[in-house]
Amino acid sequence: MVCATFRFYGELNDFLPRERRGRDITTPCARMATTKHMIEALGVPHTEVELVLVNGEGAGLDVLLEEGDRIAVYPRFTSFDVEDLAPAPLLPPGRIRFVADAHLGGLARLLRMAGFDTIYDNSLRGDQVEALAVDQERLVLTRDRELLKRRTIEYGCYVRALTPEEQLREVFERLGLADRARPFTRCLHDNAPLHVVAKADVLDKLPTMVAACQEEFNTCDLCGRVYWKGTHWQRMRAVLEPYLS
Repeated sequence: MVCATFRFYGELNDFLPRERRGRDITTPCARMATTKHMIEALGVPHTEVELVLVNGEGAGLDVLLEEGDRIAVYPRFTSFDVEDLAPAPLLPPGRIRFVADAHLGGLARLLRMAGFDTIYDNSLRGDQVEALAVDQERLVLTRDRELLKRRTIEYGCYVRALTPEEQLREVFERLGLADRARPFTRCLHDNAPLHVVAKADVLDKLPTMVAACQEEFNTCDLCGRVYWKGTHWQRMRAVLEPYLS
């Protein structure tokens, strides 16, 4: 067994007991313990970490700890470029997709509104969220820090805000989503892509006033819902506007 000293910075301290926040934590480490193992043993999910320095040098989450090591652990940087220091990747490769846990239904709806592929079902258990994250390379959105500590979950975001709009702002800012947003391209109810449809093909589904004043429509092949740019669309657009570039 070896001893190492950890120091957590910024909002990572929120995961620590009050008496350990903002100070050095010297602790014994299990045999063959890695930085990831000990960071999570101290209470911080690995998905919340962007940068780890071991004795002042950039290191990954899989570095084996040695006697006397000093480990500095940082959250996501918003104003510094840490590319040369081997930061941990925050986003899965390619198109970003989410799976939200049972407590984040409002956020999931707003992300779909912004055009992001977001799986949500309030009956999903932790192991089902984990399986979707692994099988489909989805980023987990949750308020359950223990879920983010699961070994197979590589990408995740612990959501601190309590209201859906504040949660959307938090996720957009942390993950840099503004340039990736494609508003009103997914069904709010089942997450399927929308496509343009001729008015004549959906006329029998339209309220009389909508049929009289709207000409552009989108539909979801999965549930058959029809969308148009009415007053509800305008309200939703106003909700998204502050977060879009």
